[in-house]
Amino acid sequence: MSAADATVGGATVPATYAHVYLHVPFCARRCSYCDFAIAVRREVPWRAFAGAVARECDARGVSGQREPLATLYLGGGTPSRLGPAGARAVLDALHERFAVAPGAEVTLEANPEDITAEAVAAWHGSGVTRLSLGVQSFDDQVLTWMHRVHDAAGAERAVRTARDGGLTAYSLDLIFATPERFARDWERDLDRLLELAPDHVSLYGLTVEPHTPLGRWHARGEEREASEEVYAREFLLAHERLTAAGYEHYEVSSFARPGKRARHNSAYWRGVPYLGLGPSAHGFDGVSRRWNLDAYVAWESAVAAGHDPVGGEEALSGDSRAAEAVYLGLRTSDGLSVSPAEADYASAWVEAGWVTLQPTGADLRLICTAHGWLRLDALAAALTAFRSGP
Repeated sequence: MSAADATVGGATVPATYAHVYLHVPFCARRCSYCDFAIAVRREVPWRAFAGAVARECDARGVSGQREPLATLYLGGGTPSRLGPAGARAVLDALHERFAVAPGAEVTLEANPEDITAEAVAAWHGSGVTRLSLGVQSFDDQVLTWMHRVHDAAGAERAVRTARDGGLTAYSLDLIFATPERFARDWERDLDRLLELAPDHVSLYGLTVEPHTPLGRWHARGEEREASEEVYAREFLLAHERLTAAGYEHYEVSSFARPGKRARHNSAYWRGVPYLGLGPSAHGFDGVSRRWNLDAYVAWESAVAAGHDPVGGEEALSGDSRAAEAVYLGLRTSDGLSVSPAEADYASAWVEAGWVTLQPTGADLRLICTAHGWLRLDALAAALTAFRSGP
C-alpha cells in the first residue's frame, strides 16, 4: 500500500490498485444460459467504448495511477468482439492511465470464432499475455443448444491460431452437467481438452438462471436440469482426469499446470482489493464492495456526463467479512486456518472424506477435497455458524 492509503474502520482502503478488471459487454448473441450484463451488437462501437473507459477512469480519479498493475483482466461479455483495432484502442486507453508491471498477467476473454492471426498479433502487440477461451463443449449439438457461434473444430483451430501467433498462455472453459437428453460424452470432452494441453482449465456446472432462455425453457417444462448425481459424477471425473494429467485442482472450478494459476482470479479469492471498470463491473477497496450501472447505455451516459457510474455500494459488516473469509478459504486448495476447536468440530468431515487437516508450521489448515467442494456452500455455512458461536 502507498503512503496515500486511507484507513477506514480499521481496514486499509488503497489509493492505488494492483488488479484491474474491465467488463466489455459486447456479444454476437446471448447464450442460452447467460445472465450477465451484455449488449448484443452487430457492429461493436469500439471507439465510443474506448473513450467511455477513459472517461470512467477520469471521473473516478484513478487516471494517472503510477503503481504498476500486477494483473489486468478484460472480461465480459466477449472482449474479443472488439476486434484487433478495438482491443488496441481500449488497451491503449488503459495503458495511458495505469502503469503495468513487467511480467504482469494481462488476460483477454475470447470466443473461438474471433481468433484470427490478425487479432492475435494485435492483442499480443498491445500487451495481452494470456487468453481465456470460452469453448464450453466439444459436442456440436450442445454448442448449438447453448447458442454458441463456434463449433468444436473451430475451437481447436482457435487454439492453434493463438499458439502460432505467440499467445501460448491460454485457459479453456468447459461447462458440465448439461441436460441428460443430449447423452453428451463428457469423458470425450475431457479427452479433447487434454489434447489441446492448455495451461489452465475452468470448469463450470450448468445452472438455470431465471432471466435467461434456459430459465424460460425450464419454467415451461421444456428443459430439465441434469440430476445431482450426474453433476457430481462429471465433476469428480474431471478432477480425476485432470489431476492425473498433472494439473493442480487449486480452486473449486479451476485447474492449472504448476506455476500457471490465474493470478487475477487468485487475487479475488484472497480478498485483495481490485478496481472494476465498465458496465456492471464490481470492485472491492478492502472495506466496501461497489458495482457499476448494469446497462451499457446507462453506464455510457453517466461517464459521458462526467459522473461516476456507480450503481450501488455495500460496506461489509464484521459478520459479512467473517463469512466471506471462510467461504473464500474453503474454495481454494490453500485452505483455511482453523483453531484446534474448529478442527475438532470438522473431524466428522475428515472422516467423511470431505476435508483434510494439514499442519503448516504453527498453522493448521482445513482443506476441501473434491468431494468436499461438492458441499462447499453447506460446509462454509456450518463453519461460519460455529465460529460465530451460540
